[in-house]
Amino acid sequence: MTIKAVLLDLDDTLWPIAPVIQHAEATLYTWMQQHVPNVTAQHDIVSLRSLRQALVTTDPRFSYDLWALRHQLLQNVFRQYDEDVGKADQAMAVFAHARNQVSLYPDVAPALGVLGQRVKLGTISNGFADLQAIGLAGHFHVSVAAHQFGCAKPDARIFHAACDGLGLAPYEVLYVGDDLLLDVQGAQQAGLKAGWMNRRSLVNDDPRHSHVKPDAEFKDLHDLTQWL
Repeated sequence: MTIKAVLLDLDDTLWPIAPVIQHAEATLYTWMQQHVPNVTAQHDIVSLRSLRQALVTTDPRFSYDLWALRHQLLQNVFRQYDEDVGKADQAMAVFAHARNQVSLYPDVAPALGVLGQRVKLGTISNGFADLQAIGLAGHFHVSVAAHQFGCAKPDARIFHAACDGLGLAPYEVLYVGDDLLLDVQGAQQAGLKAGWMNRRSLVNDDPRHSHVKPDAEFKDLHDLTQWL
């Protein structure tokens, strides 16, 4: 196959996401204790997370726009406990700043430089990380985020939008991500080649996605470079 471009997932592909979200939620909660004490007197991080999960089903937008979901939750609880609803914007700025304080996997920075000399690079993400703030934006010709585009992986439209941004047909593009359903199956169904970023050396024996067969499997971006 002739691969002219590589599209990358972000969370758990370029950096581990769990510690980032934990840090961001803790940072936001500390801010809330100082600025909206009526809310934190009634809720901790866990109960706020439960409220957010329940809110997802109330608006189709929340299935792809995680920023809007968190913002709406903050507005709801601020209003409920007689806090200034306008502070939700400030709260989201605090969360977003912490959300962009990621720790790249060690292979990412050096490998992106090498990969960018060989193929066009781009990203597709269901999250709302800011590549400019993180310092990686310069590596990518196109970056498509679900909350801005209007749908999320595995919808074929978001994959096709990234291919269009690269000026390439889907079959000329390899998409690489850690999720077998959202990333690998989603990309393949959209006509792209798909690589599984399997940093933890997992075995694909889960019946929910054992039918998914990646076109390639990588342990890190150096592995991807060698494969290309």
